Amino acid sequence: MNSKANLKPTKKRYNILALIFGTVVINYLDRTNISVAASAISESMELSTVQMGLVFSAFGIAYAALQIPGGIIVDKVRLRLLYALMLFFWSIATLFQGFVGSFKILLGLRASIGVFEAPSYPANNAIVTKWFPETERASAIAIYTSGQFIGLAFLFPVLTLIQDKVGWRGLLIVSGVIGIVWAFVWYLFYRDPDQHKTVNKSELKLIKDGGGFAPNKNKTKKKEKFNWDDFFEAFKHKKLWGIYIGQFCMGSMSIFFLTWFPTYLVEYRGLDFIKSGFLASIPFLAAFCGVLLAGFSSDYLIKKGRTAEFSRKAPVLIGLSLSTLIIGANFTDSTFFIILFLTIAFFGNGLASITWVFVSLMAPKRIIGLVGGVFNLIGGLSAVIVPTVIGVLVKDGDFSPALFFIGALTIIGFLSFLLVVGKVKRIELKDDSSIENIEL
Repeated sequence: MNSKANLKPTKKRYNILALIFGTVVINYLDRTNISVAASAISESMELSTVQMGLVFSAFGIAYAALQIPGGIIVDKVRLRLLYALMLFFWSIATLFQGFVGSFKILLGLRASIGVFEAPSYPANNAIVTKWFPETERASAIAIYTSGQFIGLAFLFPVLTLIQDKVGWRGLLIVSGVIGIVWAFVWYLFYRDPDQHKTVNKSELKLIKDGGGFAPNKNKTKKKEKFNWDDFFEAFKHKKLWGIYIGQFCMGSMSIFFLTWFPTYLVEYRGLDFIKSGFLASIPFLAAFCGVLLAGFSSDYLIKKGRTAEFSRKAPVLIGLSLSTLIIGANFTDSTFFIILFLTIAFFGNGLASITWVFVSLMAPKRIIGLVGGVFNLIGGLSAVIVPTVIGVLVKDGDFSPALFFIGALTIIGFLSFLLVVGKVKRIELKDDSSIENIEL
């Protein structure tokens, strides 16, 4: 009976994907609840647009600074425990924001959320690389990445209503409690493939044969020490710099939507606060559709025999092209067309958001967490630079320079993926053949 059961692969990897999806939703809930509360916070604490930009950037500074250490930690520490601790501590910091009374303490708490969220996306990528064969990986990355969009699409109106009922302090406290509960859920249900009791041998073989990392329990478990040669490998390759620069540029638009977007609608376009919460959800729904379309179409093209260059790059390049339409919002005063331009732009950003697949497919196997950390570090610099730059650009009451700024960065990202990335092929390092015996 057991041998028959082992003939057909189980599908436990999709249960793991559901866990990552839920975690991403909470991750972005705690990144962006501050943007919903921004107008109320700035009024309550008498903060200028430049100070509010610094509050937005405080998260990004800490998050970006710890990407490389976070990526190294992901390569060395069991993800079950690591992720549970990260969730717990960033949620505690979120909750404490509801009690702040000073600008400096708010900055510190926002930075601490960045500290504890820093390893999250390298961890997500490492988990998907462990659990999914290459032919399913873009779809898996698209599904968990979509959590940031679909979660916020529904959460923006909900968060707006919560704040309307209990104020911005209550909003942040509720957000923190949700994350604390999810930390326990993660620890209870997550396991690596070789430690998951209900995964059968056929699914493990499917993962391993497809390029995933599913070490056999009977093999010797070997821990490799970090060395500086591996560290410098993450910076030596032109194709990796192509995806690093592209990620920064693509992330710049995401950061606008995750920070200044609600303020843009309320303060610069004169929309009612409650109405703005519902209108703000439309671009996020579009981005959700975009990222799923990108992931499934990319994997479909791979299965049909198209090259990795075409299959992986096409959604990203098309998406970045569409994202330049954010500039169109500068040329209309119609709420309908403003939302339309922003929706098309964010749909394009969603199409381009499968960029983690390049890390999964191109990074050397034994330093995939480290490369993911560098990738997210440089991408995360957008969260440091963009909110503050926008705060400076709009201080005279005109938001159009900010949208031109985002559009220009999108064009640079398009050129980076088109001209710099090159062939989508894994970079092989010495002794990478032994990676199957190493636990990530």
